[in-house]
Amino acid sequence: MNRRLPPQPGEWIDRSRPLEFQFEGETIAAFEGDVLSSALWANDVRLLGRSFKYHRPRGIYSLMSHDVNVMVATKDQFNLRGDTLLVEPGAEYEAVNTQGGVKRDRLRFMDWFGRFLPVGFYYKAFHTPRWLFPFYENQMRKVAGLGKIDAAARSPHSPKDYAFCDLLVVGAGPAGLGGAIAAAEQGLQVIIVDEQQYPGGSFGWQWITDELAQTQLQQMLQQIRSMENIELRSRTQVSGCYADHWAALVDDCKLTKLRSKATLVASGCFEQPAVFQNNDLPGVMLGSAAQRLMHLYAIKPCERAVVLAANSDGYRLALELDQAGVQVAAIIDLRSSPEDTLYRDHVVEQGIVVYQQHAIYEALPTAGKTGVRAAVVCRLDDAGNADLSSRMSIECDAIVMSVGWAPNASIYYQAGGRFEYNEQVEQLIPKADSPAGLFAAGRLNGVYDWIEQVADGIRAGLEAASFLGKYSGSLPAAIDHRGTAPSHPYPIVAHPGKKNFVDLDEDLHLADFKNAHQEGFDNIELLKRYTTVGMGPSQGKLSNMNAVRILARLNQNDINETGTTTARPFYQPVPLKHLAGRRFHPQRRTPLDAWHNQAGALMIHAGAWLRPEYYQHTGKTREDCIYDEACHVRQNVGLIDVSTLGKLEICGPDAARFLERIYTGRFVKQKPGSLRYGLACDETGVIIEDGVIARLDDERFYVTATSSGAAAFYREMQRWAQIWEMNVTLVNATGQLAAMNIAGPHSRAVLQQLTDLNLDAESFPYLSVQPANVAGVSALLLRVGFVGELGFEIHVPAASGLHVWNQLIEAGQQFGIKPFGMEAQRLLRLEKGHLIVGQDTDALTNPFEANAAWAIGNGKDFFVGGRSLEIAARSELTRILVGLSFPETSSGILPEECHLIIEAGEIVGRITSIARRSTWGPPLALAFVRPDLATPGTRVEIRGEQGTMIAAEVTKMPFYDPDHQRQNLPVGESDA
Repeated sequence: MNRRLPPQPGEWIDRSRPLEFQFEGETIAAFEGDVLSSALWANDVRLLGRSFKYHRPRGIYSLMSHDVNVMVATKDQFNLRGDTLLVEPGAEYEAVNTQGGVKRDRLRFMDWFGRFLPVGFYYKAFHTPRWLFPFYENQMRKVAGLGKIDAAARSPHSPKDYAFCDLLVVGAGPAGLGGAIAAAEQGLQVIIVDEQQYPGGSFGWQWITDELAQTQLQQMLQQIRSMENIELRSRTQVSGCYADHWAALVDDCKLTKLRSKATLVASGCFEQPAVFQNNDLPGVMLGSAAQRLMHLYAIKPCERAVVLAANSDGYRLALELDQAGVQVAAIIDLRSSPEDTLYRDHVVEQGIVVYQQHAIYEALPTAGKTGVRAAVVCRLDDAGNADLSSRMSIECDAIVMSVGWAPNASIYYQAGGRFEYNEQVEQLIPKADSPAGLFAAGRLNGVYDWIEQVADGIRAGLEAASFLGKYSGSLPAAIDHRGTAPSHPYPIVAHPGKKNFVDLDEDLHLADFKNAHQEGFDNIELLKRYTTVGMGPSQGKLSNMNAVRILARLNQNDINETGTTTARPFYQPVPLKHLAGRRFHPQRRTPLDAWHNQAGALMIHAGAWLRPEYYQHTGKTREDCIYDEACHVRQNVGLIDVSTLGKLEICGPDAARFLERIYTGRFVKQKPGSLRYGLACDETGVIIEDGVIARLDDERFYVTATSSGAAAFYREMQRWAQIWEMNVTLVNATGQLAAMNIAGPHSRAVLQQLTDLNLDAESFPYLSVQPANVAGVSALLLRVGFVGELGFEIHVPAASGLHVWNQLIEAGQQFGIKPFGMEAQRLLRLEKGHLIVGQDTDALTNPFEANAAWAIGNGKDFFVGGRSLEIAARSELTRILVGLSFPETSSGILPEECHLIIEAGEIVGRITSIARRSTWGPPLALAFVRPDLATPGTRVEIRGEQGTMIAAEVTKMPFYDPDHQRQNLPVGESDA
């Protein structure tokens, strides 16, 4: 059935642009401008979601996201609100909080167990027997929460913006528009913010049939468009208001941080539901929701309706339903006194039956509880209780409620305002002693007639202008509500069935509040935390006021004595991407980044850099690719991009002495053209950096540092250079130079084709450095052996890096050269027992513990950390870094990094690095162990996942090539 009405004045849909989308696998027709809820209702889809706790069927309720009955997910987004989600052509939506879909939700049986799940049951149950608690916890976590996070999703960029104005107006309804214009006419710079697609507020759905109101709206919008000092922001919410008129504005794209001089809150009211049995069924909705369906989206809400009323709005609603072709079976008026406006006369003229001082006791569900088939109506006695002897059933497919309003008070509260209960309107209204620069207008003030709302907005706008010194004339008097109260003081009917819901987010019913009160939670803040009322996604927009009314009656107090809950940001949910801080640290890429991506590299972060983890190949797993790359280096020749290494130049007469102070080793007598390993510590003797120190001439050194630590280490060097007042110049050339390492038995043969420098073992021995020309580019060549094979590190200007790389790849084709990534490099270095600072060390590791005491120069007078290391050398070690090997048969069950080594129930060490496969043979690891366990051949046990104990054996390092012959291969053997 298609429920579309003929074109309506002011409708938000574009009938010239039809579209289709999918909901739960079914194709749905809609128009551009439809939200998901309206599009589904137009196609007679009434089951739109499931409730959080009991998984009860839910449909349209407020059509303003004041509830979360309709919450859906797409392929890349979750927890989207159907009431405000504009449908897109071809989109696929699925309801959240279901198992098996909204129609066949496997958890719908939870509704049968409602009597066993009273409020607070989770505080009291599941604690005994204690050994079953992990099981209970796991099961509860499976059904708790809304939506599923896609761990593979990447956050889109979300910009931040800043704005300034004299007056921020919250709400673009009659009062907000009137106040903004009045303030702007006095010269104020005004920003109006409204969360709806179009401005106008209640003009668009409640006063749409009032020609005078529509004329007023168009005149005000035209006036706003003509004024340069007014900015109107639609589909934007004021999500939070903070000190000194600082407000957070959130739209679909960004977060705007707004600073104003004054704030006018004209945010209106939330229509409130009545409480009766089964008041959550699809087809039970607020009157404002029915009006939005009819006027904004041109949809017939139902076929036969019962209107539950307690104000003039209910009678006007009945007339609008009748005009839209809905048969109004009856108006059930909660009040004892009849409606005294012309609306009642018009209702009688239309032949609509009115039951005065009656209430809806129960909504009778259809099969499967997916709709309403009748309303059970009872007379109310003078105390407001249902007289069950007068029960009668009225057939209908919808119950539409118009029983009262609650102020949209969140922003006003956050700005420092306070409220008090006014019995003339049966509503909380702002207190007179509001903070300086904060103003309220419209329904928030208890003003309901649109003409009076505009006037109240003008008054507030002039007050704001007067406060800011822009208006000195007389101020209009405040407007008081006239006539009967627009809200009922207690629209709540008890029922023994315990499905008369107060909070639809949390599935809380009336009995839950009575039980909580009996438990002693008689304070509104305590009651909120015990029952979780108002703590769901909609933050109590439809439940907080009724909860206060219930507690006030239970305590036999009035509303002011009972108080209200605290309103905290955010007013509506805000995407985390809007709250995420900007990435102030740039993401660095090497000059070869494009080549790596084209070659199939999987990139990972290494400090601020992106580096190839490994190169992907179809049909191979990650582990296979890494292992193959490592084997290729061992057996043939490989090439790795090491441009991310820190590259520092230390020059000057004091360069050598400066390095001797920075590092633990000796460099004064180092010969030009040679390399040495450098280990650096902080003042406490903790290892903070390592690398290669190459002496180019007497006063010039070239130093490498780790990719992630280079920047910090360079700053540390600068600090010490200033403290020591040494004659040195420090240059960080990391970004100016590209670097690559060619390694493997055939590396010399490949590189020799591109340079005139003689690379044989005698002319260019291991741990040497030489300037050279490589592929026509000036380069610095370093003979290194980090991976344990014959290797050459080539440093060239960054602009020439890709050229040299391509030439090496081309020259190595006859030898089968292949690139290898960071993981293969880590495997190869582990086989040689080379540590990685920050992985195989921690914030307390000194060189003695890391088995690197050989890197400390003998007889040095001073170096950073030296005195601390003297003390450490006299102290007994508590741990030491060793190698571990595992039986090859255990490769299926191996520990992870940081898993603990256990002996006699005590922690005696931990894994720092592990290789599940190695070119040497068995799986290998580096680990800290207690010194008495460090002897090769000692058996240790590691506690793996779920407590599994895994055996390993301490093994002498290096695992691979212990005599270091591979790094010194002669020409003949290396070229073989």
